[in-house]
Amino acid sequence: ATQEHAGTVRDMINQYAVKKGWTTNSSYCVRITANDGAAGENDLRTFCDNEKTIPTILTTSRKLSTGVDARNVRNIVLMRPCNNMIEFKQIIGRGTRLFDNKDYFTIYDFVKAYEHFNDAEWDGEPVCEKCGNDPCTCESTEPETCEICGKIPCECPPTPCPFCGQTPCVCEKESPEDCPKCGRNPCVCIKKVKVKLADGKERTIQSMTATSFWSPDGKPMSAPQFVEALYGELPELFKDEDELRKLWSRPDTRKKLLAGLEERGYGEEQLREVGTLIQAEKSDLFDVLAYIAYALPTMTRAERVAKHRDDIFQHIPDSLQEFLSFVLGHYVAVGVSELDNEKLPDLLELKYSSIGDAIAELGSVGKIRDTFIGFQEYLYAEG
Repeated sequence: ATQEHAGTVRDMINQYAVKKGWTTNSSYCVRITANDGAAGENDLRTFCDNEKTIPTILTTSRKLSTGVDARNVRNIVLMRPCNNMIEFKQIIGRGTRLFDNKDYFTIYDFVKAYEHFNDAEWDGEPVCEKCGNDPCTCESTEPETCEICGKIPCECPPTPCPFCGQTPCVCEKESPEDCPKCGRNPCVCIKKVKVKLADGKERTIQSMTATSFWSPDGKPMSAPQFVEALYGELPELFKDEDELRKLWSRPDTRKKLLAGLEERGYGEEQLREVGTLIQAEKSDLFDVLAYIAYALPTMTRAERVAKHRDDIFQHIPDSLQEFLSFVLGHYVAVGVSELDNEKLPDLLELKYSSIGDAIAELGSVGKIRDTFIGFQEYLYAEG
């Protein structure tokens, strides 16, 4: 686990906490690592203040192995291997502080670190893992058949790493040395990998060990696996580049295409994550799909507008050109969602204060809508 992993876990916890209605505070869970500097130290002091309830959860890669005196720690979760007994005991020691109405604390050991450190003098007599009693009170029974593989003992393959999706884990480990290229530790250089897809062409993506992707059935996937899966689904939605442009050039067919992608587990949020992988955060989602499907070079939304502006305005009445410039500005700043049919009334009110004033300035609603829909054909034209 790295500092980036700690940040990913923090983000997931905060998203889940908001979804469950536990909090609306973005500091419900915070990361405390060397990279967080003074802000992280301030969060740590606040966490140790028992008069305060925010932050409630900390994530870290190493910090718990040092003298953190938070007396009301009730749960410790281990998500990385720990191969040093002293470090392991220091981590567990964070939960041993006394506090009012705190009679015990709980360790969630997802990596079975405890198995490496059987120290009877320190641990005391072990309790039975099944019944939790000492001495064991379990009734003697035959070993049970695994419900998944059907064998005794279980022969199921180990679970892949939730970050890289590989077994065994191939996540990059933190180096004690500063990176010779960027001078930082951990290294902040953008690392890239090439993914060769079924068309024989390679796609270059960032190596995102701190980002988890999930298959439609909820299984963790690596970034290359996710890109390969998306590539395999696209032929079901459009047969070639021309059809993709045609579908994307109209708000109604674009909406249906996005709905089809979402049904397959590739919603707009996931497509934006793919955009980050290919360093196309400021590009249209069209460019993301075209790059994955056909290895077409991407361009930013600003570059797309600059490239097609003259052609767009050649086909637009003079009276509507100022409004179209306003629309294109929102498209560049926000994204393709600003070109949806449902956004037209909002854009008119933003520009002209009311729909009535917009009609007085531009003409009928039908004329405005036809222009709003029609110009998109030129925005996504080839060449």
